[in-house]
Amino acid sequence: MVSDNQIEDRCVKVSYCNIKYLLDFIFALLLLIILSPAMFAVALLIMLESKGPAIYRQARVGTGGEPFTIFKFRTMRADAPCLSTADMQQQKTIPFTRVGPYLRMTSVDELPQLFNILKGEMSFIGPRPALPSQTDVNMLRETRGVHGVRPGITGLAQVKGRDDLDTETKVSYDEDYCRNMNLGLDIKILAATFLAVFSARGNK
Repeated sequence: MVSDNQIEDRCVKVSYCNIKYLLDFIFALLLLIILSPAMFAVALLIMLESKGPAIYRQARVGTGGEPFTIFKFRTMRADAPCLSTADMQQQKTIPFTRVGPYLRMTSVDELPQLFNILKGEMSFIGPRPALPSQTDVNMLRETRGVHGVRPGITGLAQVKGRDDLDTETKVSYDEDYCRNMNLGLDIKILAATFLAVFSARGNK
C-alpha cells in the first residue's frame, strides 16, 4: 500500500519535473540565441580543419529506454569507431581531430545538445545518456528507474567522477539523483560542472 508521504513525494517530483522542463526550454532557447555566432564559428572551424560534417549525430538511450539522436560538435575523425570514450580509452584508440581535444576540454562540443533540450529529449541536468551498446549500464538503469527521467547534458555521476567511475557506482549516483531531484540539487550539480570544466577535470 502506498503511504501518504510517498504520494506527496511523487506529486512534488512531478511538479518539479514540469517546472524543470519549462526552465530547460527557456534557458536553452536564450543560450542558442546568445551563442549562435560562436557556435557557427566553431562549426566552420571543424569543417575547415577536417573532412566530414560539423555536427556529430549518435544514437543514445533516453527517457523510457527509448533511443534518440544526440547532437554534438564533431571532435573525432569521420572514421572513428562508434564506441564510448571509456571503451576507446581502454583500446587506446581515440582518433581526435586537431581541434577535438580543445572542444572537449572546454565542453564546447556539448553545445548542440541545446537543440535536444528544445526537442524535449534532454535536460540540462540528469543522468548522462548511454549508448545502446552499453547494455550493462542500460540494464541497471532500467531496473532502478533511472530511465524515468530525461537524460542530461551533465549530472550527478559526471561531477562525481565521470568515466573514472565503475558502472555500479555510476548508476547508483544516477539513481540517487532520480530519487532526490530538486532545484537545490540541480544548482549544486551545475556549479560543480562549471568548476570541473574550468579545471579541465574528467572531460569526455
